[in-house]
Amino acid sequence: MPDLVLRDIHQSPAPSWWPPAPGWWWLAAAILALVCALVGWRLFRAWQRRRWRRLFDAEVASASDAAGRIAAMSSLLRRAARRQRADADRLRGDEWLRFLDGGVPDAPFSTGAGSLLRDAAFRRDTDALDLIALAAVARGRFVELMQGRP
Repeated sequence: MPDLVLRDIHQSPAPSWWPPAPGWWWLAAAILALVCALVGWRLFRAWQRRRWRRLFDAEVASASDAAGRIAAMSSLLRRAARRQRADADRLRGDEWLRFLDGGVPDAPFSTGAGSLLRDAAFRRDTDALDLIALAAVARGRFVELMQGRP
């Protein structure tokens, strides 16, 4: 029998960290796709909100007097409210204002500037500051309704 020379066992070197295994590439691609989708969705929603605000402002500005502006705001709110509740455009008076409040604690439509929607369209003249306050409240609620928020 021949004499066998036994030598020490040499371990192979540890794998380098670069390039990563294919699974890590897939994970990085999935995370990148998810981040891009989230950023894209947020940009799209911001673009939608800006578009709805411009629509609201253009419709209100197209009215010639205060009563027309209030009527335009009411019409826009009623159209947007149908996204949340099918019969919302048929609500009247305090029930309509409570719906527009949407559970907000300070009730901007029932007790605040939004209460002008109840009867200001029938007044001979409306204070400009009240009209501006109403426009701000109505514009915010219009965008919320268009987004589908209760």
